[in-house]
Amino acid sequence: MKFVKVIFSLAITLGLVYILDNPLAPAPALGPFLSPFTGFWQNGEKAAVTGDERLVHADSLHDEVIIRYDDTGVPHIFAKNNFDLYFAQGYVTARDRLWQMDLQTRAASGRLSEILGERTLTMDLQSRRLGMTYGAEENIRAAMLDPRSREALLGYTAGINAYIRQLAPKDYPIEFKLLGYKPELWKPVNTMYMLEQMTLNLAGRSNDLAMTHVLNHFGADITANLFPDYPMVQESPVIPAGTPWNFEPLPVLEPVAARTQRGGRHTFHPANALAAPDKKPEGIGSNNWAVSAEKSATGYPILANDPHLDLSLPSIWYQAQLHAPGLNVYGVALPGVPGIVIGFNERVAWGVTNTDADVFDLYKINFKDADRKVYWHDHQWKATSVREETIFVKGRAPVKEQIVYTHHGPVTDSDHTEPFPNLAVKWIGHEPGNSLMTFYDLNRSANYDDYRKALTSYVGPAQNFAFADNSKNIAITVNGKLPLKYKDQGKFILDGSNADEDWQGWIPAEQNPFIRNPARGFVSSANQSSTDPTYPYYINWVFAPSERAIRINERLQSMSGATADSLRMLQNDNLNILARTLLPTLLPIVEQTKLNVTQRAARILLSNWNLENSAGSVPASIFEEWMPLLRQAIWADDLEGGMEIPTRDRTTYLILHEPGLHWFDDKSTPGKETREDIVAGTFKAALDSLAKKHGPMSQAWQWGQVKNTEIRHLSRSLAAFNAPPVISGGGSGIVNATTQRKGPSWRMVVELGRQPRAFGIYPGGQSGNPGSPFYLNLLPKWEAGELNELVFLTSAGQQNPRMLYSLSLKKHKDS
Repeated sequence: MKFVKVIFSLAITLGLVYILDNPLAPAPALGPFLSPFTGFWQNGEKAAVTGDERLVHADSLHDEVIIRYDDTGVPHIFAKNNFDLYFAQGYVTARDRLWQMDLQTRAASGRLSEILGERTLTMDLQSRRLGMTYGAEENIRAAMLDPRSREALLGYTAGINAYIRQLAPKDYPIEFKLLGYKPELWKPVNTMYMLEQMTLNLAGRSNDLAMTHVLNHFGADITANLFPDYPMVQESPVIPAGTPWNFEPLPVLEPVAARTQRGGRHTFHPANALAAPDKKPEGIGSNNWAVSAEKSATGYPILANDPHLDLSLPSIWYQAQLHAPGLNVYGVALPGVPGIVIGFNERVAWGVTNTDADVFDLYKINFKDADRKVYWHDHQWKATSVREETIFVKGRAPVKEQIVYTHHGPVTDSDHTEPFPNLAVKWIGHEPGNSLMTFYDLNRSANYDDYRKALTSYVGPAQNFAFADNSKNIAITVNGKLPLKYKDQGKFILDGSNADEDWQGWIPAEQNPFIRNPARGFVSSANQSSTDPTYPYYINWVFAPSERAIRINERLQSMSGATADSLRMLQNDNLNILARTLLPTLLPIVEQTKLNVTQRAARILLSNWNLENSAGSVPASIFEEWMPLLRQAIWADDLEGGMEIPTRDRTTYLILHEPGLHWFDDKSTPGKETREDIVAGTFKAALDSLAKKHGPMSQAWQWGQVKNTEIRHLSRSLAAFNAPPVISGGGSGIVNATTQRKGPSWRMVVELGRQPRAFGIYPGGQSGNPGSPFYLNLLPKWEAGELNELVFLTSAGQQNPRMLYSLSLKKHKDS
């Protein structure tokens, strides 16, 4: 018996030794992770000691760099030349965000499976098939040709690598330890992968195939009616309606007729075609605006920006101040990219929102045969090229795939009419350029002319660049490398054999829509239509719903004596414009319906609602649950099988002005439903849905709890690293566009003047280390809608009570 116990104990011991010393699936061996000498115990950070001074030697430096940290963990970098400046920016960014940079670079380049195994193989294949590596390689070649961007990239890369080289395994960020791998040295092309990833997020979707299904099923007239090119209810475009276009436009080809049968209906499912991307949610985007000196209490313009993106830990953005000869700029950068993307200097401020230009088109390719070696274009057979992609996968053999390219782009999507991919992707992410120089020059801009010149380098994703300066100019430019296309080109799948359907060139940068110092005293954007229909070029047929823009412009129009705080309050505005528009029509219908006690109470709540999507509002929850059900009930039975659904604006117009149309009838039932039936039925269904999810009507129905905003760790699986539950108002289509997982990723307000005064915040903190006091330190203020005043120093020695400690980077004496 004793012998059995001994054997049993030995077996357990050997099993534990094996588990501790060997990796399990994508996770590492537990032994090193649990080690008190090299494991996660080493990742705790103590609070900084005020007045502490630290020194790091780095051979690549030309001179000393002083970095001062404030009480929110933001580095203020003082360098004597540009190379050292970007070296230091790379160094401190890696110090705080190294795993984030590694993860996002791997996601863009299709290399996640090297560390995570087969579970991410599909994602890697998507990145390779879309041509993300091709686009990054094209752009790094362009960036390295300019000596300024080359110096910035080389300095930034050297700084990241200086930090990585000094790391011992015990110093690795905890995610490296959890996944059992070590950081790689950074390469300049990695910066382009970061920019490709942002281009994918903001301009990497297409509804061309879904729209083609609609066209095939209903024909051109009904399709045009259901999917108009300009909102039918109300719009307040980025460039105010009636703005004259003071230029001679380039000639544009006449539109090619929207022919049907350009896309099939799910016959074949090629294994190596792009998977259907997630649909872009309506109403989520970004806000920016600038008010004139005349509207400002300070006598100078004030600029505000709050880009709405995924809410994650760590944040998408990284705060920094960069100071060098001829440069003193503060704002947020993308970790992995040198310079400041959104920010201000002593003389100017700028902010961006996504334009949503149509720069992702699908072309149906006519291949000679299944080998796909030649395709028909412009009355001749042309040869394809092939790019072989190799994906290394942890725990199995590498995966190789050959991607076919035409002159349009990679042929990796499918209309399901052939047993192989037959749709080429034409995408701005493949276009070579040097967008980095736009931010390089904006960081150093002193006036309006500098701003306009800086924008000419920008390729994409197209952005609305709002601007203000100390000379009391305000401006906004719909900016990017915008293809020259005929009206609605790309609304449906394009004919890849017809040269007239190719992109015909580019809209001249100086003819991109812009306005300077408008009479109304402000500029603004919220991802809505760029212009009214008089603009002579096509940018897109659909933009974000107009509600945020309408509310912003209402508030700015009536505003006088504006301050940073009044603009902060506008960023937190929760008024529901859609509810204001629809409830006067919907509630009388509900009142004529037989209701139970709960339904009557809900109707009364909506009737007395102040239309604010505040965190404590119950009627906000009822309305937000109701509207998607109402829209689905109207369209789902008619537009199925992968068809696009009409926009929120078109649905609103139908409800308000076309109550007798057949779209309200549910074809799946024997009777004939009316608008009134659908409105009443979905109202009751929304209440049933809320009760099922949250119990009987009570405080549990408050909007902040129903919306359930989450800020998750980038891994999406390490729940212990997530933020605590966030209770906030807002929602899709609200100025405060905070939904469950998206929202204001950075709020900034800048008062220009002799000395700029700026405020900003994002949800989380500067550090990506969950063991750092700067991991979540900014979240409570962000949740409350508050801003931190930003510390903007004019010299390395300037005294400020909020400065905590300093870090000096010096070259070795013998180097």
